[in-house]
Parts: sequence; C-alpha cells; structure tokens
Amino acid sequence: MGRLNRSHLIEAAIWLVIVAVFYGFSFDFNQPIEIYIFGAAGWPRVVVGLLFIAIMGNLYYQYKNGSDAQSGIIGSSDEGATDFSDRATLFKMLAVLGVPFIFAWLLKPVGIYFSAPFFIAIIMWLFGERRWKAIVIVTAVIYVIFLGLFLVILNAPLPQGNTSPFYDFSAWILTMNTKLQGLW
Repeated sequence: MGRLNRSHLIEAAIWLVIVAVFYGFSFDFNQPIEIYIFGAAGWPRVVVGLLFIAIMGNLYYQYKNGSDAQSGIIGSSDEGATDFSDRATLFKMLAVLGVPFIFAWLLKPVGIYFSAPFFIAIIMWLFGERRWKAIVIVTAVIYVIFLGLFLVILNAPLPQGNTSPFYDFSAWILTMNTKLQGLW
C-alpha cells in the first residue's frame, strides 16, 4: 500500500462519504432549466466531481510520499505540533473557527453588503496581519472584487439584512449597481 497508513485511508473514506452524500442530494433538486442544458444540479455536480478528483489526488500523493514534511513549500515547517496548552494559541484557533459562524449568524439581521468588509478584515487580523494600511487596502480590493463578481457578473441576490441602517446600506449598494448597469 505504498506509504499510506490508516489515518490516510480514514480521511479519504470520510471525504468520499461526503462526496457521495452531496452527489446523492443533487438528485433532489435536479430540475430542467431552459437556458442551461445540464439542469439545476449541473454546477453542484461539477464541484462534487472536482472534490472527488482532489481526494484521489491527495490519496495518490500520500501513497507516493506518505506524511513526510514537504520542504521548500511556504508554510511548511519542521517545528512539530502546535502547543495547545498555551491559552493564546487556543483562543486564536477558536476565534478563527468561530468568526465564520458569527458572520453567518449575522447575515440575516446585518446582511452581507455591510458585514463582509469587517469579516475580511477580522480574518486577516486573526491570521497575523497587523499593518492597518495593508488590512484596509486588501479588504477594499477583495470587497470590490466580491461586489463586482456577485452584483455585476453573476447578478446574484445576496442577503441584504433586515435591520434599518444595514438594510439601508444594502439598498444603497443595490441602487448604485442598478445605476452602474444602466450606463452600459
């Protein structure tokens, strides 16, 4: 079995079960769409297929190389395991895992148009960026790309929020988008 061990096989099996479940659920909403030949489940199945390819690629890599540390790759190190006895490390890990849940929980009252820049900035700060100018610039660039992708290119509806000042901000963003698209 090459350099595969039990943990590699368990990980691959868990991911394959997830792929099978998602693929199975794609039949529940597979409705025909007149402008798209593959139907409503077309793109979700593509994503599931790409996930399957990634799982197989990872399994093949682990078959050939095992769990050896990868030298020459950014972020790889020979420092060993993280010490979770340090409260700061534990807090940082819980914060990185918890912030996306808080962001998702706030989507209904606050909306994505107002909360997304704060989410981006907080995640950057939690990952160690401390230069405020860099955080503001990168957040602005990502936010503009995000708005351009979802509003202009995909024309996809996003959660607007239902609390007054946040809803008003979302309405202003959507009004500006409509005016921008009216110029074309």
